[in-house]
Amino acid sequence: MKRQEVMFVDGYNMIGSWPQLVRLQKRDEIQEARDLLLFELSNYRKYKDIQMIVVFDAQFVPGLTKTYDEYEVQVVFTKEGETADAYIEREVERYINPLNRVNVATSDSAEQWMIFQKGALRKSANELWMDLEHAKRQIKQDVREHYDGKIRRRSPWEVEQLAKLDALRQWLEKELK
Repeated sequence: MKRQEVMFVDGYNMIGSWPQLVRLQKRDEIQEARDLLLFELSNYRKYKDIQMIVVFDAQFVPGLTKTYDEYEVQVVFTKEGETADAYIEREVERYINPLNRVNVATSDSAEQWMIFQKGALRKSANELWMDLEHAKRQIKQDVREHYDGKIRRRSPWEVEQLAKLDALRQWLEKELK
């Protein structure tokens, strides 16, 4: 039986840390920042085959308490007055068992220590962002290798010729930007 990996993410903590989300937040586009965060985490979740729970506390949406799935990511808005940290601390205990590996992504150091004491692993916002960027590069590489393999099987071109064409394509892309 394979261990299930579960990741809790403090949503507003990521929004306040990731460069593209910080820009949206500064322009007061918090809904767009949440949507982009969920989209990015969804791709990461699918690539890593993990269960993803993103928690937003009620500070920006008072009175709203709900849980729903978006992009195959579980999204939780805490009840009014409850922080994402308190919700995560409570829920992590339910997931910790020999069949799960639980990670919590937050840059709140007090929260990181509390989670670690409960048996979960911790990851800072910056570490998750770097993992996500690495996964994006890996996905591109996997797709490129997949299509390169298909092209080579059906193509009269030699590998060296394809490499030169690819280099020319990359150069043209840079020049046209």
